[in-house]
Amino acid sequence: MTAPFSHDLAPALPAGTRITHVVRQFHPNRGGLEDVVANLCRVQRELGLSPSVVTLDRLFVRLDQVLPTQEVLDGIPVTRIPFRGSTRYPLAPSVFRHLGDADLVHVHAIDFFFDALAFGWPLHRKPLVATTHGGFFHTGDFSALKTLWFNGPTRLSALAYRGIAGCSANDARLFGQIAPGRVTVIENGVDLDKFAGASSPEPRKRLVSIGRFSKNKRPDRLIATMAALARREPGWHLDLIGVTSDWSEEALRAAIAAAGVEQAVTLHLGLGDAAVRALMSQASLFVSASEFEGFGLALIEAMSAGLVPIVQPNAAFAALADKFPTVHTVDFADPERAATAVREAHSALLRAPAATRPRLSDLASYSWNEVARRYLDLYAAALYPASRRR
Repeated sequence: MTAPFSHDLAPALPAGTRITHVVRQFHPNRGGLEDVVANLCRVQRELGLSPSVVTLDRLFVRLDQVLPTQEVLDGIPVTRIPFRGSTRYPLAPSVFRHLGDADLVHVHAIDFFFDALAFGWPLHRKPLVATTHGGFFHTGDFSALKTLWFNGPTRLSALAYRGIAGCSANDARLFGQIAPGRVTVIENGVDLDKFAGASSPEPRKRLVSIGRFSKNKRPDRLIATMAALARREPGWHLDLIGVTSDWSEEALRAAIAAAGVEQAVTLHLGLGDAAVRALMSQASLFVSASEFEGFGLALIEAMSAGLVPIVQPNAAFAALADKFPTVHTVDFADPERAATAVREAHSALLRAPAATRPRLSDLASYSWNEVARRYLDLYAAALYPASRRR
């Protein structure tokens, strides 16, 4: 390593410290996990470090397309490796060939990479840290098996990690059970400038929902809620924004048609940030029926836009609702009750828009500069454990 790097946000880490981020999916795929890794790499480059990414060579939504083995995206060197097996636990043993020059390896999410790099530590001997990103409890499917795996292989794997970042208080409590003393809460950073102030200046009966169309996100419940709203009064509209996953485009369009809300729900797939911002400019409310969130990135982004959130009270969203009074929670399993909550939030916005809208200034703790500083502390503790103890 070279001489220590000095920066207002950085602890005593040498300039050029090589951080290899290992993550199952990365850009061009778009989602919360991918954006977190990309933004963390971006800020680390600005701080004088040398981040890179090792990821899989196919996107889970396009398994027939093999991506380039080497690429540089926004200055970030990306290496893509082949895999086999299920997308839920993709097997990619060639990861070990791409750790040679790393000073530290940062594993994102709890999957094959988390386990393999732990059990293979005698081979690569790289300092390891990890971020939980919700673990693998996104749905209740196979809950008994997941609990057994968590308390067995995951517990053993965690022994190899010098630090684990729980991206929510709930994650930190959960992983603290299997890695006591080595888990800290580092909530994900959010690009607060991307959608800052984007919402409609005038209250409107228009909602947006943003996220991957996976099983746990429950887009079907949002569609049912829109049907309930449409039965009560005209003029409500939902822009359903995301990328396909467990729900295909055909399945989503069929669900919208079956509910009779083709005029009230518009499906948008694979939009860029500018297009999403344009849709936000026509909306006043944000909705999510997600049964599980590792952190709640889309919710924070929506708040930065000034959209009033009405969301499912999963653990991550409930924690944010406790922190921010402008976040409303309701169980979308009951579409009539959810429709009432949406109407009440809109009415409150009409009565007192300034007091009801989320304020960008309240979200400062989620800035990437602050989050990057906390990760640098985690890295320093992992790289120099003896000096940190002293």
